[in-house]
Amino acid sequence: MAITAGACIAIQAAMNAELGVALNSSIKATGYAFLTSFLMVALVVAVQPQPLPDNLLERVPWYSWFSFIFSVLGVGSLYYLIPKMGVGNLMSYALSGQVLLAMIISHYGLFSSPIKLMTVSKLIGAGFLITGIVLINRG
Repeated sequence: MAITAGACIAIQAAMNAELGVALNSSIKATGYAFLTSFLMVALVVAVQPQPLPDNLLERVPWYSWFSFIFSVLGVGSLYYLIPKMGVGNLMSYALSGQVLLAMIISHYGLFSSPIKLMTVSKLIGAGFLITGIVLINRG
């Protein structure tokens, strides 16, 4: 399922980058993606509503309400960069950034993540990942 999710992200990003080129605006393509995604999720919620916890504002850390900033920056950057770099090159660099930061987030248990300590073998794996990215993006 995780591999399929990653494949969907690559397809979606390439399609929206193409839309951004056609619209002559990656920000318009980003807006379209988020608007239509919101509408689709709103439809799912309307069909299958789920109650919110009573103490929602107390349970959710204040910074979690601002996660959208990273969505807009990340997704908007993909749409902007794909026509310049190509989807394969861009996704390989994006994956590297995701894996490296995920290791740090997991190591410290940030954002209520399960703690998975960074080990020498994980650092070696990250080194191989970066080496692989360099090899993938050669000529």
